[in-house]
Amino acid sequence: MDIMQALDAIWSARWPLLDGFGNTILISAVSILLGTPLGVGVGLILSYGNRVLRFIVRLYSDFLRGTPVFVLILACFYILSIVGIQLSAFQAGVFALTLFCSSHVGEIVQGALKTIPKGQTEAAKSVGLTFFGTFFSVLLPQALRMILPTWVTTATEIVKASTLLSVIGVVELLLATQQVISRTYLSLELYFFAGLVFFLINFAIEKAGRFVERKVSLPN
Repeated sequence: MDIMQALDAIWSARWPLLDGFGNTILISAVSILLGTPLGVGVGLILSYGNRVLRFIVRLYSDFLRGTPVFVLILACFYILSIVGIQLSAFQAGVFALTLFCSSHVGEIVQGALKTIPKGQTEAAKSVGLTFFGTFFSVLLPQALRMILPTWVTTATEIVKASTLLSVIGVVELLLATQQVISRTYLSLELYFFAGLVFFLINFAIEKAGRFVERKVSLPN
């Protein structure tokens, strides 16, 4: 492994690589920020919706969780254009990852809400809290402690899944790295560099999640 040659290649291609890095961060952040509240809605319907709504949302969640992300990205890019919904490659990729994120967050939220005793919901109703008041004031603070560790795992999965957007032409970090490799032939060195960057992104997400988890945890 020629370290100096690899560093020189990385420095020479720093702007395309930074653009790819920025796209990876943007794709991941938007997908997580949109997918999380959508997933909370999915979890609420699965927990408290009527039978018809639960059935529809259960189909939605199971279908998305059972579909490979790669297939979901291709479907959002190609099938939506066939039916007249024109999205750019970036938009289609973010849309696919948002759906993927929401289905997993929905299951996480439903699982957390199931562990909270029903008596707390009844007590909140007895003091006049609305459904959403009960959720945000009573249920969510307790569920958050159980949701966070698994949500962090989902967030890191979204970051890793962002590399699949290269198949529809989105120049994220991996595709930018591959373009540099095609000019320099330093495949091992540059793939190691890309892997290190992805590790640092996910490590930062994990550390941020641990920090928030400590802040919301109950004192011993």
